[in-house]
Amino acid sequence: MPKEQDSTRLNYDCADEYHPEPSPAPEVPPWKTGGMRIGIHTSIAGDIALSLDRAHELGANALQIFSASPRMWAHGIGRLAAVDAERFRARRGELQLGPLVIHGNYLINLASPNPVLRARSVQAFHQEIVRAVDLGADYLVAHPGSFCDGHLQAGIAAIVQGLRQAARGQKLGGLRILLENTAGQGHSIGSKFEELKAILDACPDLPLGVCIDTAHTFAAGWDIRTADGLELALREIERTVGLGRVAVIHVNDSKTALGSRVDRHEHIGKGKIGARAFARILSHPLLNGRAFILETPIDKPGDDRRNVAALWKLAGKPLPTNKRTKKALPIAGVRRVRRVPAKRTAARF
Repeated sequence: MPKEQDSTRLNYDCADEYHPEPSPAPEVPPWKTGGMRIGIHTSIAGDIALSLDRAHELGANALQIFSASPRMWAHGIGRLAAVDAERFRARRGELQLGPLVIHGNYLINLASPNPVLRARSVQAFHQEIVRAVDLGADYLVAHPGSFCDGHLQAGIAAIVQGLRQAARGQKLGGLRILLENTAGQGHSIGSKFEELKAILDACPDLPLGVCIDTAHTFAAGWDIRTADGLELALREIERTVGLGRVAVIHVNDSKTALGSRVDRHEHIGKGKIGARAFARILSHPLLNGRAFILETPIDKPGDDRRNVAALWKLAGKPLPTNKRTKKALPIAGVRRVRRVPAKRTAARF
């Protein structure tokens, strides 16, 4: 009699094997409509959420803010109240503003050879990251720093280490840290795109990118006033950091001359770069999809509104409708006018 088959033996079926569910595709932010994004740095005075309404009422559909005073060291952990951060995110969603760019504290210098200042800078930048994540920011812009009386390569190494220390243990989510190019004043790092590339290449595990400032680029020696000069600058950016890593353009005219290495912002069309150059920049196909953020001064009431309107006009786009009034905001001309004596730039924090 044949031996009975062991009834406890299980037949393997590959269909029974556990297959984990694929990770969901990342959600596309509601502000990524494919249209042009023009923004401006707005004040957080009184209530940080008011900065959103200020940007919206100026005719911007993107914005940049400080998350705290830019010229003071934060005390304690420097976090925002959870209720304030939640209210900010909700209001931003209602207004469909984006991207949201946070600009880092001006006192931060990750390249400093002074160990006390550097430690303080790392802690302050850590706090910037925490607040940016709490607010749901898309980008955090940082000036690379100055090596002061040290050496360039040591300064770059200190920046790399400082970025790693500041981001350690943080869940950045969709936040991307952008290094801003500089005018080259003093011992600042970043006026040469190779210097930014060295930092990016040394941090492949961090979500880093680049913010290009037009006034800084001009002051550093790139003549972006002409079509050929702009092409040369873009070619150099592509060769070094890569245009794919440029997410934000700070759109500022320059009070100072080409190659001055001095950072002084001017109203659009009133400075050494000129309106025609900005029309070319805004429409350049290699810069499609970037956010164009103004950091222009406020010398008299309405300057911020005029600069936003000037960008929309130079881009050949209608000014967005103000949802409160259901009317388009007035578009100001961008013709050169008689220059008035410069006043101190209004604080925006």
